[in-house]
Amino acid sequence: MTLDDLRVFVAVCRAGSLSAVARDLSCTQSAVSQHVKRLERETGVRLLERRPRGVVPTAAGRVLCEAAADGIAGLDLALRRLGDLVNGEGGSVRITTGGTTVRHFMAEAIVSFRRRYPKVSLEFQTETSSRGCFDALLAGDPDLAWVTVGGPVRGIEQRPVVELPWVLAVRSDDPLAARPRIDAADLAGIRLVRLPPNSTSGAHLDTGFAELGVRTGSDTSVADWDTALLLAELGLGHAVVPAVPGLTAPADGGPLRLVPVPALRPLPVGWAVRRWDALSPLARSFADAVAASCTAVRGRGGI
Repeated sequence: MTLDDLRVFVAVCRAGSLSAVARDLSCTQSAVSQHVKRLERETGVRLLERRPRGVVPTAAGRVLCEAAADGIAGLDLALRRLGDLVNGEGGSVRITTGGTTVRHFMAEAIVSFRRRYPKVSLEFQTETSSRGCFDALLAGDPDLAWVTVGGPVRGIEQRPVVELPWVLAVRSDDPLAARPRIDAADLAGIRLVRLPPNSTSGAHLDTGFAELGVRTGSDTSVADWDTALLLAELGLGHAVVPAVPGLTAPADGGPLRLVPVPALRPLPVGWAVRRWDALSPLARSFADAVAASCTAVRGRGGI
């Protein structure tokens, strides 16, 4: 028994004629009859009764026709919805990420994606850490998570998109502001506005400091990079932060300077998913749009 058998049988019951269905399907009447006979062999009952002017379903045939028609209608609706997902005529993409990520990494991609798929819903769920994003993915709610890429996580696939160099954020009147670059020796003993040590990016930075033999102090901790930049601008300390796409500081006339720290290993960030091969076409399209946007910003000279 095949789906085609059921489709042809329902068509015959509605038309009351084998020949009429054969004409509609551009096939022979014998081919239509074979579909019906296959169903009768599978069910073990007679499904059609011949009349002088065509055929009508038997009592058993009516039972099968009603059930098959309902099932085919539901399947056709599902196939249309799947087609909408593929063609961008409906559906949603669910993304979990940190509070400032959308502005730094996704703004341009969201605009371009919305122009391409105006009827698709974008749903953002905020988490405070990469670990929180991984937990949300494992719970099965979001399609994609934007994270700081770190060590392996069971049940999660990570894909780096961009590596972020580190910069030292200082006020323009700080002696370090005039440097073209910051070396390891320049970092020794400075007071830092720190990212949480339990965050992936904070742990990455601490590892980098340890590799360079740098010891720093800190009396201020923040939950995100933007707050660290603000506090550095206010003169409450220095901040070593990743240079997110588009991050710039004026060469003169502004209170903040961003000085490269090339000795620190770049911070990899990108996508995490449960399985790449199971992503919907829309989710994959959004992930690709963000990656392309990050590359474009880099090409235009963003830090």
